[in-house]
Order: sequence, then structure tokens, then C-alpha cells
Amino acid sequence: MEKVITASLPKKARIGTRKSPKKEFPFAIGCPALIWQVIFFYLPLVFMVMTSVIHFSSEGHFQGLTFSHFLHLLNATHILIILQSLGTAFLTSILCFAIAFPFAYFLAFKGGKYKTLLLFFLIIPFWSNFLMHVCAWFFVLEKNGFLNNFLLSLNIIDKPIHFLNSYFSIMLMMVYHYLPFMILPIFSSLEKFNMSLFEASSDLGASWLQTFRKVMLPLTMPAIRLGFLLVYIPSFGEFVIPELMGGDRNYFVGNVVAQYMLGDKTGPIGAAFTVLSCFALVLSILIFLSITKKISKYLKRSFA
Repeated sequence: MEKVITASLPKKARIGTRKSPKKEFPFAIGCPALIWQVIFFYLPLVFMVMTSVIHFSSEGHFQGLTFSHFLHLLNATHILIILQSLGTAFLTSILCFAIAFPFAYFLAFKGGKYKTLLLFFLIIPFWSNFLMHVCAWFFVLEKNGFLNNFLLSLNIIDKPIHFLNSYFSIMLMMVYHYLPFMILPIFSSLEKFNMSLFEASSDLGASWLQTFRKVMLPLTMPAIRLGFLLVYIPSFGEFVIPELMGGDRNYFVGNVVAQYMLGDKTGPIGAAFTVLSCFALVLSILIFLSITKKISKYLKRSFA
């Protein structure tokens, strides 16, 4: 009876009676990325934590666990360095967002036929060596560089300003380097934006600012959060920019970790400082995610 019913069905209906092929196991797809994270992130992190709490004798023999390396870091100097790094990372993220959102908006809605070219100019710095970028900015910011000559020609300053080895040069280089990481997620979100929402908002009498606050900002908040984290996390531990552009007067987490790790018998203290810095970073990220979650809920309520 079943064969007769199946034979009487049309061809398209009979296709649905066949057994669907088995789905591939998703673990096989994500396995290479997982292996990469375990080898180059989790294992070094575990090794760093072990180094920070294990005490060895001068002959290299294991003598037990200790928290003396952490106690060595509980002073105003190290805490201020961590707080300064957190503040610099936060300021870098805010400045990148202030520049990135208008640029991403222009790129998504006004770029037109030049959109691909502008994206190309945005990505092309990643094709060259980072040290070349730093050297180029040296020529711009030096005492007889382009910036000083430009300001002198406009009679804005009377004598050259020493921009190098300052907090200004660090922030300028940080924003320059991490700006694409903020632009690309926001641009990707805005490019998928439904323009009919703008038209509906305008028809209802809303201004551009109201449309931005109640329509665009709630829908792009996930991309803003992602861009913020992509800038905030690496800029917190940045080493090259403060080392080359900040001189000896500006110390950040990356510089202190490098000094301890490369010093004589100070590796465990460097490991403890790394663990302490990571704890501060994770805590600040959790606070940021909690605040942005509340902002998103508020914006969604106002949007509704």
C-alpha cells in the first residue's frame, strides 16, 4: 500500500520522502580555531599564572606557592600605571568612535561609486609594516617636521612645539592605528540599515537627531560595542607606540611587563603584573558590557 501511495505522488512530493543527508559535525569546522586559541592563548595564560605564584630557589628547585610577587605590586606606582593604561584605552576608544561613526555613515550612505576605493584606502595601511607608520609620524611630529612648519606658516605658533615623546603623540598614534577597527564594524552595520526607517521617522516629524537617537543608535549598538572592544582591549596592552612615541616619561602596562620579563630574575614579578593587569582589564570590560546593556535597554524602550 505504501509503494502505491508513493508512486502516485508527484515527483516534487516524492523528494520530501527521502531521508535528508546527515549534517556535518560543527566541531570539525571550529577545531582549528580552538587549537590555535589553546596553543597561543590559553596555555601561555596558564603558564603565566603558574609563574606568578610558584617560588623557585636560586638553584631552580621548586619551593612551593607564594603570593609575594603580587604583594610586591600592591603600591601606588603600579596601580597608577594600570589605571593610566585603562584611561588611555578608554580615551582611544571614545576618540575612535567620535571619528569612526561619521566616516562610516558617509561611507555607507554617501560613498556611492567611491565606496570600494575608500574602503581600499582604509585597509591599505595593514599591508605595510607598522614600524614604517611610526617612522612616518616621526617626520610629521618632529621639531622641524610637517606639522610644526604648517603651524608656523599659518602664524598659529611662534616657535616649534616638541610633539614627540609626549602623551599627545601617543594618543595621536593610537587613534591612527586603531581607527579602522572601529570603522569597519559600524560600516558593516550601517550598510545593512533599512533606509525606509529614516523615511518613516521623517514622515512622523522626527528631526535627524531624534532619528539618530531613537532609530539608528539602538540598531547599531552591537556594532559599536564590538568596535569599542576591538579598540579597547589591544590599546590597553599596547607596547610599541608608548615605547617609541612616549619616551621615558610615559609608562604603560606593556612597557612595565616588557621591563620585568626582560630583566634579571624579575620574570615572576612580570607574570604577576600581567595577571593583575588582565584582571583589571576583564573587570573593566564587564563594567562596560553592563553599562552598554542598560543603555541598549533604554534605547530599545525609547525606540518602542
